[in-house]
Amino acid sequence: MKCILGKKIEMTQVYDEKGNVIPVTLVKAGDCNVLQVKTKEKDGYSAIKIGFENLPERKIRKTRTGFRHVKEFECEEGSFNVGDVIEASIFEQGNKVKVSGISKGKGFQGGMKRWGFHGKEASHGVKHEHRTIGSIGCSTPSRVIKGRKMPGRMGSDRVTVKGLEIIKIDKKNKIIAIKGAIPGRRGTLLEIKGL
Repeated sequence: MKCILGKKIEMTQVYDEKGNVIPVTLVKAGDCNVLQVKTKEKDGYSAIKIGFENLPERKIRKTRTGFRHVKEFECEEGSFNVGDVIEASIFEQGNKVKVSGISKGKGFQGGMKRWGFHGKEASHGVKHEHRTIGSIGCSTPSRVIKGRKMPGRMGSDRVTVKGLEIIKIDKKNKIIAIKGAIPGRRGTLLEIKGL
């Protein structure tokens, strides 16, 4: 399986041969070093551990690998060796990928923004209650039932988007243009896997 780590740069748009506008997300990806190869004999499953973004010499400790980000990907045995460098050119234009990342954090939000509640009427007798969620249960269990949609922390969740298409690859600058929106803010670490 093809896999790589990258960082989200920004969203922009490109034009195809027919002049149609395609919204794309630019991802700085590449130079991922293979740190460990796991095999079925030794570990019970086959996978590789890759490191992304070198740390400065002053920040490397004995327990660290020398990379800012280290992730593990499942793959076929024999496809990679320790010391290999995975570059953006592992993918080709037109490949379908799935991208995983941490979504934007929005802090503590009310029921209307978090769950799409429509609120209460803005008429007589609805003082200070326009955006509240109303009743949250009945008197029989005398507690709030688990899973109730209520105000709370929103965002900062791991999100995976499948079936995205690679529109363009800039091998020189190690930038991949992926069609559509990708989770996270600018600078978010992304896991890109081939389908």
